[in-house]
Amino acid sequence: MLIQRTALPVAILLLTAGYLSVYSRKLTVGAAMTGVLCGMLIFLGIGYAGLAFLAVFFLLGTLATAWGRKTKVQLDKPGDTVQRKPGQVLANAGTATLLSFLAIVFPEYKEILLVMAAGSFASATADTLSSELGVLYGRSFYNCLSWRKEKKGLDGVISLEGTLIGIAGAGVIALIYWLFTGSSGYLLILVFAGFAGNFSDSVMGAGLERRNFLSNDGVNFLSTLFAAGITLLLISVF
Repeated sequence: MLIQRTALPVAILLLTAGYLSVYSRKLTVGAAMTGVLCGMLIFLGIGYAGLAFLAVFFLLGTLATAWGRKTKVQLDKPGDTVQRKPGQVLANAGTATLLSFLAIVFPEYKEILLVMAAGSFASATADTLSSELGVLYGRSFYNCLSWRKEKKGLDGVISLEGTLIGIAGAGVIALIYWLFTGSSGYLLILVFAGFAGNFSDSVMGAGLERRNFLSNDGVNFLSTLFAAGITLLLISVF
């Protein structure tokens, strides 16, 4: 009942956020509409915690993308000069949206699906922060498959600094989960799921995206799906 009473204010809030994102040229109109739909499904499925995951991911991702814009342009990473498209929204929030839809259909599994959604956002946040900030603050860069040194900015190339930044991003999502649920039992699981999803993103980037078998959006979506699966596995075991 609480969710039903607050659905309209949440919809207005999401529409306002979507408008501001288009106005500030962070998202295309299509991406903003996609974000609003994802946000509503997430809210209806897993509640305010899911909205908080989405909001924090978007905020941190936007700030990280804008940070060091001049350096990124020189590396052929345009940063915040390019508006995000619908595919990019679904690549990062699609898994959580699907899990939220399942929570609507099967409300008895809401708590499990909420943890899995948190794991997917932990991965998306870790990947975005490690990519956008690791390229700025990393010192040595390695291909995650061959472990040979390579040029920063290439698909599948990682650094220690970027990895640690990504783990910190996953930790933020884990803390939000704890704040909304009061449960600290899954904190380490969510951080690990974020790290695992982020690393799987790098592996797919080096092994598949470079060979044009997968797009960047496809890699991002599969990595969040992998993180959700890892989360389910770990909470089932532990």
